[in-house]
Amino acid sequence: MIKTINKNKNRLKRHKRVRAKITGTAERPRLCVFRSAKNIYAQLIDDTAKTTLVSASSKEKDFGAGGNAEAAKKVGLALAGKAKAKGIENVVFDRAGYLYHGRVAALADGAREGGLKF
Repeated sequence: MIKTINKNKNRLKRHKRVRAKITGTAERPRLCVFRSAKNIYAQLIDDTAKTTLVSASSKEKDFGAGGNAEAAKKVGLALAGKAKAKGIENVVFDRAGYLYHGRVAALADGAREGGLKF
């Protein structure tokens, strides 16, 4: 249990460091990823207005098992579709301190396939 707490603390430190360098605007929102043990979530955030523009997660009806890379790719595609409907094409990717590997990379690939540019 101590190891898990330390891993999350270290992730939050990395996230804080990354967030000091990147921000989302209305023209180019921040694509933020959150990865839990069972699901994956993604949001497009405008940091200047402090609002969430678009969100998608593996807990939505269309998805079966939410804890794998296949579901993460579907989340990326769904997010890109919703963003396209709102006229958003360019985003800044925020991996939230997670390694760019596995589910996080699959979500990014799905978003790129859906038409988002980052």
